[in-house]
Amino acid sequence: MNKRVLRQIGLALALLFGLSAGADAADKIKTVASFSILGDMVRQVGGDRVEVVTLVGADGDAHVFSPTPADAKTMAGAQVFFVNGLGFEGWMVRLEKSSGFKGKTVVASKGVKPLTLSEEEGHHHGEEAKVDNGQEEHTTGEGHDDEAEDVIDPHAWQDLANSKLYVANIRDGLIAADPDGRAVYEANAAKYLDEIAKEEIAVKQALTTLPEQRRKIITSHDAFGYFGAAYGLEIIAPEGVSTESEASAQDVAKIIRQIKKEKIPAVFLENVTDHRLLDQIARETGAKIGGTLYSDALSESDGPAPTYIDMFRHNIATLTAALSS
Repeated sequence: MNKRVLRQIGLALALLFGLSAGADAADKIKTVASFSILGDMVRQVGGDRVEVVTLVGADGDAHVFSPTPADAKTMAGAQVFFVNGLGFEGWMVRLEKSSGFKGKTVVASKGVKPLTLSEEEGHHHGEEAKVDNGQEEHTTGEGHDDEAEDVIDPHAWQDLANSKLYVANIRDGLIAADPDGRAVYEANAAKYLDEIAKEEIAVKQALTTLPEQRRKIITSHDAFGYFGAAYGLEIIAPEGVSTESEASAQDVAKIIRQIKKEKIPAVFLENVTDHRLLDQIARETGAKIGGTLYSDALSESDGPAPTYIDMFRHNIATLTAALSS
């Protein structure tokens, strides 16, 4: 076989595989996820059958996100829109309406027992909030009620037990949109749930080593309420559950007094918030900056928290390193 024939065969094969790859891409289920943590979960469950576009990307703040015309265009072509719910995406309903989205909205947190935060007292409550989470996209998509004494904490993914509900809701949403992919989605979800269960054991084991008196920390905004409730840490934050709110001088002064009185060992920065307030608190109290925690967004792919599981591993390593001594 001469070189000319071999070259022609090679070109034919390249064309064939190119067309096959294009067809596969065209056949993928088009999904949109509201923020990076949820986008990663959808990728883990959807695998190669799903195309995922994330609206609020790495290190992005979904609380202050403002959709663009390009986002609306992306939404218009999507078959499934995955959202956290619990009031996290205050811009969600407006985007759905302006884009003409005709697909299915899946609320990933459906079934979660929400925590509420008393804004005046600044601490979490475990009682169930009055939210119909299954219909969330129509009832609470515009965000929190600023007049209410208690607000719903939307950061449910910070408890790995809740993420199991997220995975189940994502799996079921994908099966509804793509019944032919049921076996793939069920297998991917089962594998992912096993990884989450192993990480949950590792988290609990790591945190049990911390001395009781060092289980109090300061973070920028109140994104770790579920984490604290699940794993036995007291989390104090100058801001509320949304980064849109600003801490008052009175709130900051109260926290500074509390740090000094209770000898709280460390304050932790967040990847989605301004560091200046915590820098000030650290300077005035002598508490050390314990590092950066990932709360509402993942890192870039070359960062320390490119996936949901990696985020937990990074956060636990950062916390234990700062609090163990």
